[in-house]
Amino acid sequence: MLGVLAQADDAIDDCAATSLWALPDDELLASLDATHAVAQRLAAVQLGLVRELDARGLAVARGASSTAVWLRERLRLSGRSARQLVQLAATVDAAPTAVREAMLTGAVTVEQGRVVAETVATLPAEAGPEVAEKATQLLIGWADRFDPAILRRLGERVLTHVAPDLADQAELAALERATERAEARRHVTLSEQQDGQVRLSGSLDTETASLLREAIDPLSAPTGEHDDRSPGQRRADALGEICRLALRTGHLPDSGGDRPQLVVTVSLDALVNGVRAGTLETGAQLTPGAVRRLACDAAVLPAVLGGNSQVLDVGRQRRLFTGPLRRALVLRDGGCAFPGCDRPSRWCDGHHVRHWADGGATALGNAVLLCGHHHRLIHQGDWTVRISADGQPDFLPPRWLDPDRTPRRNLYHRRC
Repeated sequence: MLGVLAQADDAIDDCAATSLWALPDDELLASLDATHAVAQRLAAVQLGLVRELDARGLAVARGASSTAVWLRERLRLSGRSARQLVQLAATVDAAPTAVREAMLTGAVTVEQGRVVAETVATLPAEAGPEVAEKATQLLIGWADRFDPAILRRLGERVLTHVAPDLADQAELAALERATERAEARRHVTLSEQQDGQVRLSGSLDTETASLLREAIDPLSAPTGEHDDRSPGQRRADALGEICRLALRTGHLPDSGGDRPQLVVTVSLDALVNGVRAGTLETGAQLTPGAVRRLACDAAVLPAVLGGNSQVLDVGRQRRLFTGPLRRALVLRDGGCAFPGCDRPSRWCDGHHVRHWADGGATALGNAVLLCGHHHRLIHQGDWTVRISADGQPDFLPPRWLDPDRTPRRNLYHRRC
């Protein structure tokens, strides 16, 4: 075998010495197809070698803890690539002989061979070897037309072609197994980052994921012509709005004997002058702008400290838009009052036109309903909101958008 491989190595040298720029278009394309076919066939030969040395235990006999570890060192592979190589070799070896033969002849690529082998391995035991052989031949035939991703999807329904009487039962059993795996592996992780971010990662089962999509999708649409957030940013903001709504309802279980509520600790001077960050109970910090924005509504409880950390105020009720005052605010604005926004009132915070830390009253004449996105926008300072003489909120756009700053209103929620 070494002599044959040496000849192949010489042939590769000849190919490498070819002036590719001189090749006609047809020969260039044909050469690409040929190199790919040869590379795939050689990869199939390598899988056979890996499986044989693994079966003989040669790696362990030479002091390695496993074949994958030995391959990583000998072939200078990453640990992941070495493990995948050993696993694929075992998968192909356990598949019907036709799978490896198809890989060696170039009828299927290595990736396609993996798909065929894994698909056949998942067939129910009651299907028997005859059905497995039919499925193998059908998938190998499809490989001439379909890439591995499509081939895998077709493989999920292969029984409907070779054993229709078993298809429905097998499909249901496969779905139940997949559901059990998803439920067992479900998790959500919040990881603190060093750049002021928190990484959200996890895995959800299909049912929970569908609930999350249904909740997020209506809130992920652009809020108007000036909404330049990316789709990912809109989904992140939608998740925040859902959490604010859950906190606002008061129906969450108690946490340590208290109603769940976000607590931000900040000095009175920092809150009034906006010069220092606020601190969450987790120790994470928020910018002064974020503190002032969050302090507008009952979803957040500010703990305001004076000198020597003396507690001056822990959520004064007069600063919150609750009870009859919030109902009056909802009746007046109907929803987010920002021009063009269609967010309903349940997704909105009450915002002080003149901030309560600056002496602004918690009253209807100093209040406006804003959704999470437009609440942040107003606190950024480009847009200005005021209550006009008729008691309705007017929004003044920034000068870069409208040099005259013509007041605008939201007519979406107005009753005819």
